[in-house]
This record gives sequence, structure tokens and C-alpha cells, in this order.
Amino acid sequence: QVQLVESGGGLVQPGGSLRLSCAASGNLFSLYAMGWYRQAPGKQRELVAAITSGDTTNYADSVKGRFTISRDNAKNTVYLQMNNLKPEDTAVYYCNAQWFKTYWGQGTQVTVSS
Repeated sequence: QVQLVESGGGLVQPGGSLRLSCAASGNLFSLYAMGWYRQAPGKQRELVAAITSGDTTNYADSVKGRFTISRDNAKNTVYLQMNNLKPEDTAVYYCNAQWFKTYWGQGTQVTVSS
């Protein structure tokens, strides 16, 4: 069983930045494909960014050029750097880990508003 704990969410003005972190338990972190998903009120959960065990990254079109996903295997942590935030980025952001099984964090709220 893998536990994922997100942090770093909050309230930010349009154009601002936030960095989300997701710390994973266990000693197999380097084998996991990691991802960040988000879910806005009334909408389905969607993939924001993903990174494989080999550091290949993938982004939703809506965040390309603004968000960057990265991982630090020594710290069992995946990050999501979010720049130039827009009101439409407002959502609960979830961390996801996949390796034979899928695991989810509890989510962290990101609100972009003036």
C-alpha cells in the first residue's frame, strides 16, 4: 500500500505561481509513474501532467508552457510547478501513482482568484 500526501495548495491571484508537492511512502517510488490530476466543481477529473519512471513527461494542452512536473526519487516526491495561473485552473489537485496498482492522494485545493 502506497500513501500519497499532497501539499502546497492555496489561494493565488491570476498570473501567480504555486508549487504542489506529493510525498509517497515506501521504497519503490522510482518505479512508479506519477501524475497530477485535477477536478473542478461539476467537472470530471482530468489529467494535468504525468511523469514516467524514466522521466518522460506529458501535459494537458491547457497547461503546456505554464506547468512543469518533476520528481525527486531520493525524496520520494513529485512536484508540480504552476506558473501564470488562471481562474480556470481552480480545482482540487490530486496526486496519482501507478505501478500495477493505482493510488491516489487526498487532494489539495488550488484557488485562482483576485
